[in-house]
Parts: sequence; C-alpha cells; structure tokens
Amino acid sequence: MAASMGAAGAAASDLQDPASAGPGMDSPPIQYSMILEHLIGDKRAVKELSPGIIGGLPMPFKSDEQKMIERGMESCTFKAVLACVGGFVLGGAFGVFTAGIDTNVGFDPKDPLKTPTAREVLKDMGQRGMSYAKNFAIVGAMFSCTECIIESHRGVSDWKNAVYSGCVTGGAIGFRAGLKAGVLGCGGFAAFSAAIEYYLR
Repeated sequence: MAASMGAAGAAASDLQDPASAGPGMDSPPIQYSMILEHLIGDKRAVKELSPGIIGGLPMPFKSDEQKMIERGMESCTFKAVLACVGGFVLGGAFGVFTAGIDTNVGFDPKDPLKTPTAREVLKDMGQRGMSYAKNFAIVGAMFSCTECIIESHRGVSDWKNAVYSGCVTGGAIGFRAGLKAGVLGCGGFAAFSAAIEYYLR
C-alpha cells in the first residue's frame, strides 16, 4: 500500500514539474509570419507544374527534325526570302492594278493618236507589274533582313527594330539619288514603320 502511494506521489510530482513536460516546451513558438514566408514568401519552393498535372494537355516532345525546322523558320534568311516573295506578289498585283486604271497604258509617245491594241495594253501592264514586283521584292527583303539582324543584335523585340530597319532601308534606297534623298528616305521609311508598328501593337 505504501509503495503504491509512493508511485502515485512521484507521478503527481512529475506532472507538476515543468521541466519534465518534454522538449516541446523549450522550443520557440511557431510564428505565423514564418509560415507565410514558406507558403507565399521568398522562401517558398517553386515547383514547375506541367500541363498534365493542372489538368491540361501535356506538350509532346519535339523531335530533332522539328527543332531544325523551327530554327530554319526563325532564321533571318528564311524571313528575308519570305518577305521577298510576298513583296514580289504584292508589287506585281499593285503594278497591274495601277496600269489598269491608267488611261495612257499602251499608247505610243511618238504617235499618241494611234489606238493601242489589246496586246500592247497587256504588254505594258505586264511590264509595269514586273517593275513594281521587283521593287517591292527588294524593299521587302532588305527591310526584313535588316530588322532580323537588328533584333538579333539588340536581343529585344520591340517597335524600335522596325524604325531602325525602315531608316536603313529607306536610306539605302534613297542614297542612290544623293545624300539629301537618302536622309529623306531614311526619315520617311522610319516614320512609316513607326506608324505601322503603332497600329499593329
């Protein structure tokens, strides 16, 4: 009986002793701000979520051929060729259109009273369309190539690339007629490129 009473007293003394409560009482209290730092603060662990985890469709892996095609399509050469072809088609259509509304198409300057034949009219329209197509193709290729080179050099894709490219293209075209024409061509093409970029963006 005395032994049981001694054991009960020892247990009661252990409950009343704060040092015997365990190591949890000595550890510092958990602060709410520390929890927030690990949840939404700078100490939060960033995990890359794939579309499959968040419920989207997983992106298929690209093969070497697909990567090579993408690099080719993003190259300056491809962009210049594409702009050249597009400028050729657009210039040809514009030349034929302007020749169609011109009342002097097919007329001979030496004999203005002579009525031109259908073959002469079509020949004149074709020559004008080809001339416009060549000019538009050259301008398109120069503009696209210079813009791609400037963008690759700057490492930034913004409206300034088009402005710089327009200035270079217009200056190169107008410089053939003199310095003044080159400066005017640079300013005109740069302003036109800035207006187009402002409208598109």
